[in-house]
Amino acid sequence: MQKNTYPEYALAALLCLSGSMNTVSANEPAPDQTVAAIEGAFGVTPGERRNHIKGTCALGEFVGTPEAATYTRSALFSSKPVPVIARFSLGGGNPKAPDTARSVRGMALQFKLPNGKLHQMAMLNTPVFGAAQPQTFLDLMLALQPDPATGKPDPEKMKAFKASHPDSAAQGQYMAANNPPSSYANSAYWGIHTFKFINKKNETILGRWRFVPQDGEKRLSEDELKTAGANFLEQALFDRSQQAPIRWDMVLTIGQQGDAEDNPTIAWPEERKQVKVGTLTIKSVMAQKGAACETINYDPLVMADGIAPGNDPVLRFRSPAYAVSFGKRLSGQ
Repeated sequence: MQKNTYPEYALAALLCLSGSMNTVSANEPAPDQTVAAIEGAFGVTPGERRNHIKGTCALGEFVGTPEAATYTRSALFSSKPVPVIARFSLGGGNPKAPDTARSVRGMALQFKLPNGKLHQMAMLNTPVFGAAQPQTFLDLMLALQPDPATGKPDPEKMKAFKASHPDSAAQGQYMAANNPPSSYANSAYWGIHTFKFINKKNETILGRWRFVPQDGEKRLSEDELKTAGANFLEQALFDRSQQAPIRWDMVLTIGQQGDAEDNPTIAWPEERKQVKVGTLTIKSVMAQKGAACETINYDPLVMADGIAPGNDPVLRFRSPAYAVSFGKRLSGQ
């Protein structure tokens, strides 16, 4: 596949930045302030992502199920194969972070729909996010700023952050209780936020989705955490892809009245109705340098008709923050 070039995405980044700035409330931090805090926490690698910097590209397709039409008219669920450009990543802005770190893993997808339309998803391997408001995320990045004397975050600042931001607790508890996955292929990925699903009758339901690996979920043992090495995830995914295509089932959870709609730190009850709405198949894996995913800005607010964002301040904030980061790497900063 021909490599995407930066100029093709420059206009999109500028349009995204100018259009999405209006979605940031007056009482929320500025997107450029938040990106600067990420840079302060992890440093800057010119021309690269500020967060989830360490990643791997993949290509495949998605096929929706007929059952999905009950809930959405999106072309994503036409039951026909939709080409996908995927990126798997490690959370944080340190390109040398070890793959055994107790940090989030990400799966980002760009679906190439008919007539040049796109749909994008940016997901994490935790069922909840670590901030109910953008301010919490900013404060976390500020708490992670390295102490000049030690080169590491100040433990007292992190302690104070956790005490003053209870909305950060659930995600941290999940990661503490669950070892990192043994492979990107053996991890589930959650959409984190609540979205509106709109069908052909213009009926709307609230839903959250996750991608469940057909290979099963597998985590590193305590011994494997010590021996896996710092850079095993990309090779493990490549090796798995050489055996056969890798698949995930997309599962939609249907919300009920009273379920959290605008707070990604609160999980929905497990007994909610769950419907398989499609299958993602990854057919090839490659290093991200020069590959198709490298220059894509996986803004989760790029959505085709039939799915719309909920009123989640963190979801709204991601778009302009992504645009600021994207603009910087387009210019080589």
